[in-house]
Amino acid sequence: MNTSVKKNTPSETEYLGDFHIMTSVDTPMRHDAFAHTDSEKISKIAQLFQDIMHELGLDLQDDSLRGTPYRVAKMYVSELFYGLNPTNKPRLSTFENRYGYKNLLVEKNIRVNSACEHHFLPIVGQAHIGYLAKDKVIGLSKINRVVDYYAHRPQVQERLTLQIFNELKTTLETDDIIVVIEADHLCVSARGVKDTTSSTTTMEYGGVFLSESKRNDFINLLK
Repeated sequence: MNTSVKKNTPSETEYLGDFHIMTSVDTPMRHDAFAHTDSEKISKIAQLFQDIMHELGLDLQDDSLRGTPYRVAKMYVSELFYGLNPTNKPRLSTFENRYGYKNLLVEKNIRVNSACEHHFLPIVGQAHIGYLAKDKVIGLSKINRVVDYYAHRPQVQERLTLQIFNELKTTLETDDIIVVIEADHLCVSARGVKDTTSSTTTMEYGGVFLSESKRNDFINLLK
């Protein structure tokens, strides 16, 4: 198996990270991404992170640091990035709209905890999602679970917005969906420009929300 990775120069690497490049709506994954079990991945990542800490000059014999490689590895596999594994994808049951509700439904202030794929630093914010009920409706908690699933992988905020939109579009069989994400990026506030006051907003919509008046209805409900 060829595991070689294309090497960029340091300047190319900085350029790609600072310009927030997104190459695909799908999260870039290898075909053998799940050839190893979670336990095997944790063991391997722990060893590699131990090497990183060693290169930083940290004393891994210290009681406080000794367990850090394992804790970081477990955090990556089981806590931060479980959205990479399709077996963790939530089941999105829909229901017939028997009560005949035909207007806008909004689920707002959904917590977003993700990580920038360029620096593996946190992206923290909120998602606001609306759809126009037609023949199908979805349980409110399922919307939150869609956000949670796609957020828990290395991400670009634009991709996260599109993945949530596309998942709900497929599930509800309608284009009448709007997704807004407002988030703070530690790759902006903790490094680079170190701007602690800015935030990023992304939006994707279709169907009736192509109308400015309908988008305004949604935005007004967020206030």
